[in-house]
Amino acid sequence: MDEKKIARINELYHKSKGEGLTEEELQEQAVLRQEYIASVRNNIRSQLDNVTIVNPDGSMVDLGKTHGIKKV
Repeated sequence: MDEKKIARINELYHKSKGEGLTEEELQEQAVLRQEYIASVRNNIRSQLDNVTIVNPDGSMVDLGKTHGIKKV
């Protein structure tokens, strides 16, 4: 998600607290929020796919291979 869209989310938020939003702006805000949430989820999923856990017995578990889709 680019900075322009994040700035627009913030603009709509501040406008909603001040004067309120039109129906079109409410719809735009909902779409932008869903896109932002999807972006955050994808970023977290990518980070977790690259995590390796070392168990007390010394064995290693690659979270990307066991729980996610790891692109090699």
